[in-house]
Amino acid sequence: MTWYHPGIYDPAVPVGSYWEDEAPPLGDGVDLGPVRDETCDVAIIGGGYTGLSCALHLARDFNADVRLLEAGPLGWGASGRNGGFCTLPPAALSLNELISRYGEDEARRFIASQVEAVGFVRDLARDENIGIHPQGEGEMHVAHTPSRWRHLEHERDLLAHLGIAARLFPREEVAEKFYDSTEQFGALLNPVGFGLQPLRLARGLAVAAGRAGANLHGASPVIRWERAGGLHRLVTPSGTVSARRVVVATNGFTQESLHPDLSPRLIPVMSNIVVTRPLTEVELAAQNWRTQTPCANTRNLLFYYRLLPDRRFLFGARGDLTGKPADARRMRAFMERRLGQVFPGWAHVPVTHNWRGLVCMTLRRAPSIGELEDDPGVFFALAWHGNGVAAAPWAGRLLARLIGGTAENASIPAVFRGSPARIPFPSLRRWYLRGALGYYRLTDL
Repeated sequence: MTWYHPGIYDPAVPVGSYWEDEAPPLGDGVDLGPVRDETCDVAIIGGGYTGLSCALHLARDFNADVRLLEAGPLGWGASGRNGGFCTLPPAALSLNELISRYGEDEARRFIASQVEAVGFVRDLARDENIGIHPQGEGEMHVAHTPSRWRHLEHERDLLAHLGIAARLFPREEVAEKFYDSTEQFGALLNPVGFGLQPLRLARGLAVAAGRAGANLHGASPVIRWERAGGLHRLVTPSGTVSARRVVVATNGFTQESLHPDLSPRLIPVMSNIVVTRPLTEVELAAQNWRTQTPCANTRNLLFYYRLLPDRRFLFGARGDLTGKPADARRMRAFMERRLGQVFPGWAHVPVTHNWRGLVCMTLRRAPSIGELEDDPGVFFALAWHGNGVAAAPWAGRLLARLIGGTAENASIPAVFRGSPARIPFPSLRRWYLRGALGYYRLTDL
């Protein structure tokens, strides 16, 4: 069973992203191609940020024998097609909910870990010479209606309480210093974060992991998971990998059949992006656009957007519930229309790229990192709730440390710790999601 149209999971279907056109190719010898029959210390399922970072740190820091298995090309999933927001936090919980559910100390620990994660990506890119095209300082959270301004005031106060000095700008000041639009009624500038080229980061991580000695295998989907002689046996169309420990790093692209104790706990959600042709100076002036800082608005079904280095404009939103090609066309038309409504000075600007992919959510609305209680030796880090560019590489390193013995369960902040909650009647998840999306649309008005 798959949630969406099979084309969403098919590596032969072109992604069509701007990132693919801009990024240099991976290079020979990094992706070793379909795996053969092999045995190793650790097998990693998933060739995105989490899996590649885990492979890098296991091989480099612990001299582990690693085989990474990716169904498509390395970085093919969300890691190569997201919006490039290296920001925080990777959860759908509000700051109020974080504090209420986990307590002030753990909420502060969680936020601090993700401030560290943003810095970790910067440092990793520098140390491994990954040309990620960093842009801007922080992230702007923009009120999309006048009534949302008070939410930003509350968010500022909570961030200050948790150790982050965010700054509020009223509508007039945002219009003067940053940009203006029909859905701009003031903004909160969180100083933590920046924009980047996500596929460059994924491919750079792959190069670094291969250089450290990890064996990376694209075109190696896991079609069956067996146990034999105390080992996990991951069966692919081309061969079988046997390992004492397995890392699951598949996030929103986790197949329902992969692991019976993990897959039914996850909720994959479609996300869509369009990118315009490069904007002229006159067009930028039409919206008084003056910032490279990534922006997201206060909608529950948020719009997120940023100006790219070549002056193209990226505009993203949540997507449909089927993944069918016809719905992709409808979503593109919807996003082109909404882009023109939010930024009327650009209503005439053509879109040159559009693509989509899956983010991963859970009932608890927070990510999950740990080892399965009922299946020791199976580790996981996933469910970034659409904001894993910083969190996922950081979590990959944490998994490596857990497996290598230099970290323990208590090293995981409580917000992340443990398996996602079981979803009642998981076959009804699509209907749960349909209801949630309908509710969010009403509350966004």
